[in-house]
Amino acid sequence: MLRSGGVAVGAATLSSLSLPVARAGSESSSVFHIFAFQWKPGTSEAQKERASKEIGAFQGVIPGLLQTHVGPNISPRGKGYTFGGMMEFKDKASLEAYVQHPAHQALLAWLVPLIDAIEVDLRA
Repeated sequence: MLRSGGVAVGAATLSSLSLPVARAGSESSSVFHIFAFQWKPGTSEAQKERASKEIGAFQGVIPGLLQTHVGPNISPRGKGYTFGGMMEFKDKASLEAYVQHPAHQALLAWLVPLIDAIEVDLRA
């Protein structure tokens, strides 16, 4: 049973809801890259802002990157992950090219020592 706003919602109620569900598609369907960071102690606000700006600047630079959303994690269930984002790629090949792209590699060079990260990639 889930609680939402102090009201219990039973499994029967949830199963009767008509919610859209992303289904795994073909190799050519969009791929979503989702990431969250735990900043290591000593990371400055300027470094956090730089990460946000550089990730946002991938838009228009990385081929096949359709959209980018990045910012502070506002979830009270974040388990210490205080920053994150979502990127939509045209397809899996575009995501794989992004991983090796020089702009992404330049970001990783200075960012990786400052974070503990989790990443999830989903085909939709």
